[in-house]
Amino acid sequence: MRAVLCKSFGPPETLVIEEVPSPVPGPGQVVISVKAASVNFPDTLIIQNKYQYKAPLPFSPGSECAGIIKALGEGVTRFKPGDRVMAVTTYGSFAEEVLTDQSRVLSIPAGMDFPTAAAFTLTYGTSAHALLDRGELKAGETLLVLGASGGVGLAAIEVGKALGATVIASASTAEKLAVCREHGADDAINYSTEDLRERLKTITKGEGIDVVYDPVGGPHSEMALRSTSWRGRFLVVGFASGEIPKIPLNLVLLKGCSIVGVFWGEFQRREPDRFAEIIGQLGRWYQSGKLKPYVSETLPLERAAEALMLMSTRQVKGKLVLTT
Repeated sequence: MRAVLCKSFGPPETLVIEEVPSPVPGPGQVVISVKAASVNFPDTLIIQNKYQYKAPLPFSPGSECAGIIKALGEGVTRFKPGDRVMAVTTYGSFAEEVLTDQSRVLSIPAGMDFPTAAAFTLTYGTSAHALLDRGELKAGETLLVLGASGGVGLAAIEVGKALGATVIASASTAEKLAVCREHGADDAINYSTEDLRERLKTITKGEGIDVVYDPVGGPHSEMALRSTSWRGRFLVVGFASGEIPKIPLNLVLLKGCSIVGVFWGEFQRREPDRFAEIIGQLGRWYQSGKLKPYVSETLPLERAAEALMLMSTRQVKGKLVLTT
């Protein structure tokens, strides 16, 4: 089978595509014939050895895929060969076949195609875990989504609307904000041309934001935190800007607010029952039309390095998916 390989840590252009042996499943494992694999920001970090999880060299990047069950290991009873599935793999999905534990595999909802399925679990799962469990977002509250035109950002908009919140999207261009409005954002702020704090004061009539969803980091994080309401919740999702902000903790005291970490991968590992509940809820929202995953572009597997470069330079709206 063909696989994209990271043989030494470095930027996307150091990746190669080679023929490698097909994986063989062990107990509790499955082999998936990959039809589509989505590109996520952590994929750009893991190949540079900058991610929380350290993959052993050589490895294939790719944290999420969709395809067909090819082979089962001993003790696997949830699936059978030929089943259409999606999986969160941490790494390994940028290949024609991937080996993973059955606990990381989910059936694809009826009517969902492979590119959409490959783009579904990580972004929507992260956003649902963040807003339901960590932010405890309630109907009638106000949600601010930073970096709102990216995969997790658009998912957060849709999950926020499904929960009955008023959603404000923030992004860097009018084109990106138009996509956010198409996915349900009630209001939009272009932080390249507008003062984020002043616009938030105007939109909320001085009441502030109940929940901030921040997958970006950088200079806008502190401004968003300063715009929270009393007992607001600031969700730390990631640092796509490359800058980890240094927050004055006196702001947390003065506002009685909370800064809450969101680590989807560790949540999935530590709380599998709750993970399954959230995925089930997401499936129901998808079937009812409340969630509409946005795959902006598909590229063939051999263009994986290009796809990762687009992701690392924040040129992707929605999700970018590789197909085999």
